[in-house]
Amino acid sequence: MAAGRIGAPDPGLTGTRQVRVQLCAVGRLRADQPERAILEDYHMRFNRIGKPLALGPMTETEVEDKKGGGMAAEADLLLRAVPGGALLVTLDERGRLLSSTEFAAQLARWRDEGRQDLAFFIGGADGLDPALRARADASISFGKMVWPHMLVRVMLAEQLYRAASILAGLPYHRA
Repeated sequence: MAAGRIGAPDPGLTGTRQVRVQLCAVGRLRADQPERAILEDYHMRFNRIGKPLALGPMTETEVEDKKGGGMAAEADLLLRAVPGGALLVTLDERGRLLSSTEFAAQLARWRDEGRQDLAFFIGGADGLDPALRARADASISFGKMVWPHMLVRVMLAEQLYRAASILAGLPYHRA
């Protein structure tokens, strides 16, 4: 990506590395669910557009607490799934409301600060453990409504793709 283009890594930052983006969710999204196909489409789009912007790859991690330990056990599984030093972001109705352009700018800031790993946490039916929410570096919201985890994954993947499109100056975002 040429220096000076919208969303390009700051040319003053030497050694800007790709920012790995991990979607970490409680619960399984089966291959035959329609949300899976949509999610995979946005993963592919983000990874293609994000690479020249030093964003990606995007990966997905699913966890399940099969021992019945509740939200605390789910939080432990989520945290074990991410690299040490990752920036932790929760998806929560109490989180910060961002426009798509604000979200894109935030991704660019995290990249330009030298973050190498971003982990987005999506809770299960009971939400996220309060201790995990307190430990998070940031929390974002898709509104005051509560959404099913399978839809939040798709919505987040789409917003990540939209953010990369905004940073790349592509016409996908028309607001």
